[in-house]
Amino acid sequence: MKLFLRILRFAQPYTFNALIFTLIAFISTIFSIVNFALLIYLLDLLFNNLTEAKLQSMLVQPIFDWKFDYLLKLCNYYFAYTIQHHGKFAAIQLVCLQVFLATFLSNLGLYLSVVIRERIKNRVIRNARNAIFNKMMDLHLGYFSNQRKGDLMNRSMGDTGELESMVNNSLNLFLREPLSVVVYLISLLAISWQLTIFTFIVVPLMGAGISYITSSLRRKSSRLLHLGGLMTSSIEEVLGALRVVKSYNADNYIIKKFDDNNKNFIDHARKINLMSELASPFSELAGVTLVICVVLYGGNLMLNGQSTLSPSQFTIYLMLLAKLLQPIKAIISSVASLQRGLASGKRVFEVLDTQNEVIDKPNAKVLHTFENSIEFRNVSFKYEQDWILKNVSFLIKKGSTVALVGASGSGKSTIADLLCRFYDIQEGEILVDGIDIRDITQKSLREQMGIVTQEYILFNDSIFNNIAFAQNNATQTQVEQAARIANAHDFITNTSEGYQTNAGDRGTKLSGGQKQRISIARAVFKNPPIMILDEATSSLDTESEKIVQTALNNLMENRTSLIIAHRLSTIQHADQIIVLQKGEIVERGTHEQLIQIEGGAYQNLNNMQALTSVG
Repeated sequence: MKLFLRILRFAQPYTFNALIFTLIAFISTIFSIVNFALLIYLLDLLFNNLTEAKLQSMLVQPIFDWKFDYLLKLCNYYFAYTIQHHGKFAAIQLVCLQVFLATFLSNLGLYLSVVIRERIKNRVIRNARNAIFNKMMDLHLGYFSNQRKGDLMNRSMGDTGELESMVNNSLNLFLREPLSVVVYLISLLAISWQLTIFTFIVVPLMGAGISYITSSLRRKSSRLLHLGGLMTSSIEEVLGALRVVKSYNADNYIIKKFDDNNKNFIDHARKINLMSELASPFSELAGVTLVICVVLYGGNLMLNGQSTLSPSQFTIYLMLLAKLLQPIKAIISSVASLQRGLASGKRVFEVLDTQNEVIDKPNAKVLHTFENSIEFRNVSFKYEQDWILKNVSFLIKKGSTVALVGASGSGKSTIADLLCRFYDIQEGEILVDGIDIRDITQKSLREQMGIVTQEYILFNDSIFNNIAFAQNNATQTQVEQAARIANAHDFITNTSEGYQTNAGDRGTKLSGGQKQRISIARAVFKNPPIMILDEATSSLDTESEKIVQTALNNLMENRTSLIIAHRLSTIQHADQIIVLQKGEIVERGTHEQLIQIEGGAYQNLNNMQALTSVG
């Protein structure tokens, strides 16, 4: 119940609509009851159950009061008045007209309640999706390293979609159907309290088998949603690695793996659907059993003269009882369907309840400009158990270039991530202009930085929008200027639609060098005082590297730069080179200084690359 109430909180801004939904549903049910009341008159007319004495008793005009009995007497009066002055057929016409109007109003109310229900449902889903997407945007990067992207996609779209049917069912379960049950029961009590008391005894037996079905459904639904997340992840993973799959002729292997996952998913879904569908025939059988019991009990009373009901009244009672079974069956069906929504809700709240490990302090400062220096002071960091960085200290003065080199896994990219505060350090300090970055708002800190990574991260959008990323007021002149600095303008103008050419998914329509130059143009357009270059040329060919390196040199001009380099030839101009091994600084100095250290780590790296180049 606690989980269910949390899901319904997404609907809190729309409480008024829920109240209107309830009111319209109630009015619709009332008009449905009026239909059955009018049918009593029609049946009495058709089967000649109206004696002269009964008709005369109905012709007494009632005195107004606030009792429900007054309405019945008033209806009796006008019905009898119509028969006396216009004949029985006129009375039949009047009743038919009233039945039509009551049916029209009942169904109009039903439709309006559906309109309001759709509005509530769609807005709830919108709120839920916004909430989980906003949460994912807010979470630290460490969270995503332990999650499957496909599963997160499934939670943000598939699981929130499941909430749609749950909200729909809950509105019926807690608002519309219970009202209908109450109104029908009151009507049944008004016709015959004896039969209704008997009904009260039999109805609870209808829910006896449902508890097992619902509890089993919740368990199986959670498992199904997990399997769905795995399938989405596998599809996303394969689509991002099609070149590898095809180059290794692994098509059959991947197809077999997907087929196994798909079969597992379908088998599980089939079991859930079969169990869910079991609720409907079970309630149908229970409903028919209830009607049969009432017919036997009521028929016995009438045959023995122990009931005051007329044949038409007993007929209407059975019709109302059948009508009562509809909301009861709807409630049972909703309870069964609710379990899948609750399982989805649990998965959604697993994300929403995740604590963000990187947050701004309440009194965090806004860094308006970068003035002096960046300092790593005795910084140590670990992701889980093993230390990635150990007691790292260095200084980057404004306008200078510092390069980080070392073997893979030595901690170079981690230093860049820590400077951007994608993670928080466990020991030491990272200072910008003498202020610990944990005391600065993340937004203002990152506003001072531009990043060009080894991976070409482009969006499935125009080249113009990729360069002017997240800037709505960018002009063509500004974008072209950034592209010129990045040596990208010429190739862009030679594409089919120039700056409006779509880059494709992850930039697949462009070459590696072109994608990287657009990434550089994006950083130039942002125009930050601090640049972070994370092995920006390591995956390029020699020709592309030279073009991109020229663009990078343009980018770094008059800026403070932190370069993570694999190829030492690209960082020989750096003011300071820091050599890392297993998370520790082992050497530092200029290229000329480090190359002179016999047997030093930097000299060894340089010699290895020289041999590779010669080879």
